[in-house]
Amino acid sequence: MAQTMVNFRMDEDLKRNMEEICKDLGLSMTTAFTIFAKKMTREKRIPFDVSVDPFYSESNMAYLKRVVADIESGKAVLTEHELIEE
Repeated sequence: MAQTMVNFRMDEDLKRNMEEICKDLGLSMTTAFTIFAKKMTREKRIPFDVSVDPFYSESNMAYLKRVVADIESGKAVLTEHELIEE
């Protein structure tokens, strides 16, 4: 089977971390990406869930900003409470 070169950019820290994990697994990055490509080709989908963390949604971020504003203005009062477990 003929081979081809694939080049793409990625964050330097991400690459370094991935290289370390691949090394721990006894893989090269090329092998890891080849596994991903073969699985994607075979299943005709991205082989893992891709989703946005709802915590960072616009509506939740707006809610959190309102809560912070309420705390800073004194409208909301924080109270101490006992821990469930010590």
